[in-house]
Amino acid sequence: MKDLVIVGSAAENTFVVDIAHHLHQHEDYLDIISLKTFLNTEFCPRFIIDEELTDRVGRKLEGKEVLIVSTSFALLSRDELAMRNFLVARAAKDNGADRVVLLEPDLFYSAQDRGPRPEHGVTDFERSEADYKKFDGQPFSARLYAELLKYSGVDEVITVHVHSESVRRIFMDRFSGHFHDLRPAELYADYMTDSDIVNVDRLVLCSPDQGARRFVHDVRAHLGRRTLPIIGMEKRRNGEHAVELTLSADSESFTAEIAGKDVVILDDMVRTGGTVVECAEMVRRFGPRRILFFVTHFYSSREGRNNLNNPLISEVVTTSSIPTILNRDMQGRLRHKMVVLRIARWIAAYIQKLRDPTTEALAKPLYKEDMSSKNPRWRGTMGPLFAQASD
Repeated sequence: MKDLVIVGSAAENTFVVDIAHHLHQHEDYLDIISLKTFLNTEFCPRFIIDEELTDRVGRKLEGKEVLIVSTSFALLSRDELAMRNFLVARAAKDNGADRVVLLEPDLFYSAQDRGPRPEHGVTDFERSEADYKKFDGQPFSARLYAELLKYSGVDEVITVHVHSESVRRIFMDRFSGHFHDLRPAELYADYMTDSDIVNVDRLVLCSPDQGARRFVHDVRAHLGRRTLPIIGMEKRRNGEHAVELTLSADSESFTAEIAGKDVVILDDMVRTGGTVVECAEMVRRFGPRRILFFVTHFYSSREGRNNLNNPLISEVVTTSSIPTILNRDMQGRLRHKMVVLRIARWIAAYIQKLRDPTTEALAKPLYKEDMSSKNPRWRGTMGPLFAQASD
């Protein structure tokens, strides 16, 4: 197995530090790579080598596998970070690295998963004229990003909970199957079971749209409760932000099963929160005890924070795939009901097994719970809400 070198594309990124720690790299990644910017603003990474040694110039990374950890970062745009990924990957390959792996928990440009023509993307639904028009004049960015990563020297990509089947297919094709889309179904199931956030004996799972259906079933499978009710919704957009939800005709369970139970809505990402609130409004009519929202990628926006601050939603659980959400200012008024599961250990455990299937598994839990002291559960109590659950 090749020696692993872990670096980031931006300085002072705690997610990179956490991944390196869990994969036992004791050297600070900023002592391995210099992330310098010239006076003309051009970025030029440089793997740090012994300046006095002149042998094997340009080959110092031979026999090594370079893992680039890339996440959203407060001080840099995604466009800047993407360009840094290309240059760090090229620096690794131009200096002899045998293999380059990109770990990007929230895959850049994955929202532009198709373009304005039939050959632009493969979907699991028949595209309408309106869908083609939606992308008219835009680039097919997801495919371009995959191609540029490949051309830059990236051999393998690891990400978390990709929204689009089209993106999965693009990356699987471009990287010849070396594309890993980690789904946090087991992670969420462990958290529901091990914490006091829900009563797992009186639980209903809810899919807010067709796209989330498979993931919700995966969570139920990891909970080990085949008879756990799942409510499925159908979503129809009426404009840019307005949505209309109805109970899906193929929903496994019915709204009569909601009364007095904890309902967990699960989705891959949230930007405005409109769909989630609409879903919670529907669920509320049938008398649940509490409604919670689990979402993998939280894009913090003023509109999203305001919408999710709706008292119908008791708690919001997300992951650190977009690490800025750990900042209490980014949580805003949601801090009193938000939990962030730090997932660096979970991802590191996957990479460890990927590189050596015989390695001993990291002990659970594979997440670290992070919440504000404003959250009633911060001191291990749910207060009046938890008292109701035990009645």
